[in-house]
Amino acid sequence: MDVQIGHEKTLTGLMPALARTSLIYGMGMMDMGMAVSYEQLLMDAEFVRMFKRAEQGIKVDEDTIGLDVIAAVGPAGNYLNQRHTLKHMRREISTAKLIDRKSYSLWEKEGCMDIVQRANREAKRIFAEHWPEPLAPEILEKIDSIIKEAEMK
Repeated sequence: MDVQIGHEKTLTGLMPALARTSLIYGMGMMDMGMAVSYEQLLMDAEFVRMFKRAEQGIKVDEDTIGLDVIAAVGPAGNYLNQRHTLKHMRREISTAKLIDRKSYSLWEKEGCMDIVQRANREAKRIFAEHWPEPLAPEILEKIDSIIKEAEMK
């Protein structure tokens, strides 16, 4: 996993998302689908969260444009301390688990981990801590009946 696969995954995922397709293919896949990586799956999930935000577009209406705030603050003023900015920033900001947006000095101080290393750490955490809810008995019975029916054919 390197910069190239991240770039390719972004391009091949973002374009279909912006075209409003109902399926983004290849989550976690590498080597033309011949291998799957837990780290790549987690990175792809992060990319998809960002794609979903991008496909929402930018809402422009009387509230979001904030003409009254623009008039009050003016061209050289500080918009960051405005309630309007804070309200809309929280809704618009892109949050990430694996993409590191810390300053270089802080990133360096914390060990210079790249996205693959952070994804590896997160995959290990998930395997250690996550316990999925068991399927309901009626769902298990339905799955068993589908398997039995398929085996008879």
